[in-house]
Amino acid sequence: MGLVKDLFKGDKVIWIIFLFLCLISIIEVFSAASTLTYKSGDHWAPIRQHSTYLMVGFVIVVLVHKIPSKWFRAAPFFLLPLSAALLLFVAIMGAAGGRVNGAARWTNIFGIQFQPSEIAKMAVIIITAFILSRFQEEKKANAKAFKYIIWCTGVVLLLIAPENASTAALLFGVVFLMMILGRVPWRQLAKLIVSISIVLTLFVGIIMLTPTQKYRDLPMMHRVETWQNRIKGFFEDKGAVPAAKFDIDKDAQIAHANIAIASSNIVGKMPGNSIQRDFLSQAFSDFIFAIIIEELGLLGGGFVVILYIWLLIRAGRVARKCEKSFSAFLIMGIALLLVSQAMLNMMVAVGLFPVTGQPLPLISKGGTSTLINCAYIGMILSVSREINERQEAEEAALAAQNIEQEKAKNLLNIAINMANQSEGNETKNAPTENADAPVENDRTTEGNFST
Repeated sequence: MGLVKDLFKGDKVIWIIFLFLCLISIIEVFSAASTLTYKSGDHWAPIRQHSTYLMVGFVIVVLVHKIPSKWFRAAPFFLLPLSAALLLFVAIMGAAGGRVNGAARWTNIFGIQFQPSEIAKMAVIIITAFILSRFQEEKKANAKAFKYIIWCTGVVLLLIAPENASTAALLFGVVFLMMILGRVPWRQLAKLIVSISIVLTLFVGIIMLTPTQKYRDLPMMHRVETWQNRIKGFFEDKGAVPAAKFDIDKDAQIAHANIAIASSNIVGKMPGNSIQRDFLSQAFSDFIFAIIIEELGLLGGGFVVILYIWLLIRAGRVARKCEKSFSAFLIMGIALLLVSQAMLNMMVAVGLFPVTGQPLPLISKGGTSTLINCAYIGMILSVSREINERQEAEEAALAAQNIEQEKAKNLLNIAINMANQSEGNETKNAPTENADAPVENDRTTEGNFST
């Protein structure tokens, strides 16, 4: 019991949420990875790989939540330049033809394949928390905070955007929310929104007007064509698309995700009974929420939504108890990132947002994303562990103070009792001396009469 208590320190509710998400992940990835099973010919290979990542992720959570939170302040100073260099390397390799699923998001170092954008997300969140805490004044953040945040995060976002625009947009949104929580002046935030709106409008206009077929061989044209298809696919009437122009890779994924949700009910078809998993090429990743609803029903889907919202609420409660602003900003940034990404994935699955390629945190099958998300949970638990330890120390000190006060009170009572007892003895002796006096007087009087 002592070992379990030592392992699972920090906020117990966040531990429970994390373990529930991992359990759902194992069940649903095992069910949704049928396409990978067909390719590998091994029924257990996909889930074995995913379970290995989850086990390594669990070890990361345990290790990271033991690290003092003040050490996290130093992380962005080497993570930020490292991630920028890796993103630049991936962009160059992508231009040379190294792509996965039409995008250059992966790199391979010493036989280990990972996404530099996941490391970049962590660096951006931590550096934003550091800057906000460094430039906090009595009622608002110093104006310098906004400038430093834009410079530090802007470079990384520009490197992410060409190959992964949705991640760049998501990360920008989280940084913006962190600046609101950090009380960055509204005038600066308003200028940023206006500037981004103008740039985004021009960007979308240029994308939609670019003749991709004419300049197909130019670098980045493949991404422009993908963005065009996703924007058009989201706004156009699906029923009006001619069969000859129907994109089987894009439109069919959305259609089968909608079928999976529509064919479900309150309790679903139960795990392992999904039909649409065989038609969704990314059923285990981008569209796993549709499979969750198909197999676990509206109750299961609602439960997953509640878990993420609950995580955000618990993170907010932990942040309010933080003594240092860096820890509070870090926790809220991480929670906002995880929950925003989860909501974005769910909106794509139900057809409320264009396809983005964002996985469902801690549930979708993945390598880098799973490990980084586990590190995020470890950071939150590290801060909550320190808060619990501080509260326990304060309670122990208060208990010791109460014991000392009780001892002092007992000693005082003993002294008072001894003083009262001494007074009682003196009072008891006083009448005996007075009683002798009348006897002498009587004898004297008697002698006088005799005379």
